Amino acid sequence: MPRKMTPKEIRSFLSHGTRTAKVATSGPDGQPHVMPVWFALDGEELVFTTWGDSVKGRNLRRNPRAAIIVDEEVAPYAFVHIRGHVTLSDDLEELLRFATAIGGRYMGADRAEEFGRRNAVPGELLVRPARACDRDSGRRWLLSDGRLAGA
Repeated sequence: MPRKMTPKEIRSFLSHGTRTAKVATSGPDGQPHVMPVWFALDGEELVFTTWGDSVKGRNLRRNPRAAIIVDEEVAPYAFVHIRGHVTLSDDLEELLRFATAIGGRYMGADRAEEFGRRNAVPGELLVRPARACDRDSGRRWLLSDGRLAGA
């Protein structure tokens, strides 16, 4: 049986390389909508940006709950599952900070600022799921062996 990841191992897993997160939201009729997103970490929080009028953005404004998977697509096929409420922000300073970090992670340091400025604009949202180990938030890290981290 695989062992449980520690919070430090979870952060390391989420920070490794350029893995994408797959974000599931719920449409107005309850149908699931899943899209890949680039993300960064802010301490123990996974953050990403999305256009406010995208399907994902509209779904999160109406129902601020999401399920997020970040997985390793080669053996041993590990993953971290995050689910619960999200907060949305349109603060341009905060958007610039994280859009730049995300750009640096996925596009390289030489394009980080370009990516940040392109995405930190009115209409864009910063999406922040509840903290990883906050037992009161309803959010848990679900590990590949089915156990909850921090539980």
